[in-house]
Amino acid sequence: MRHKLFYFGACLLAACAPWLYAAPKSGGGPSAAAGFPGWPTHFEGRPLTRLPLSEREERFGEEFPGLVARFTDGRREVIVRFIGEATRKLHPTADCLTAIGYSVRPLPLHVAEDGARWSGFTAERRGERLLVRERIHSEAGGSWPDIPAWYWSAAAGGARGPWWAVTVAERQ
Repeated sequence: MRHKLFYFGACLLAACAPWLYAAPKSGGGPSAAAGFPGWPTHFEGRPLTRLPLSEREERFGEEFPGLVARFTDGRREVIVRFIGEATRKLHPTADCLTAIGYSVRPLPLHVAEDGARWSGFTAERRGERLLVRERIHSEAGGSWPDIPAWYWSAAAGGARGPWWAVTVAERQ
């Protein structure tokens, strides 16, 4: 199962790479990680184990105006991105999975026990089914259940960063 989640993460980042390289450069670099407090050690009460990034994921990270890491909590893969500026280089996970051949079906908004709102969907390809959810939040208290809502708020100056984008994928 762990190798399939690794494959999911690699495919997700690989699927987004063409859009990222075609977009204008935003000057990510060292300033993009200013104020980075370090990666989380737990997620939803479960300890996280960091997974290595592939060479392709490393290249993706060089162009991304922030930082990217992959983790597992033993049953799910958690992709965490720390974002220092509003960027069009952050794409909805559903778009990336659709680009690599998954059929995607949106789910109703998920409200977690802590009140956090998550967008979600199922993704299916060749008998493999994933339950995926994502959200963006800031330490300033902002929270968005989807990337387009976050982007327009951030680009218009109504959202203060830095931000955390979290994607959780679980096999069904």
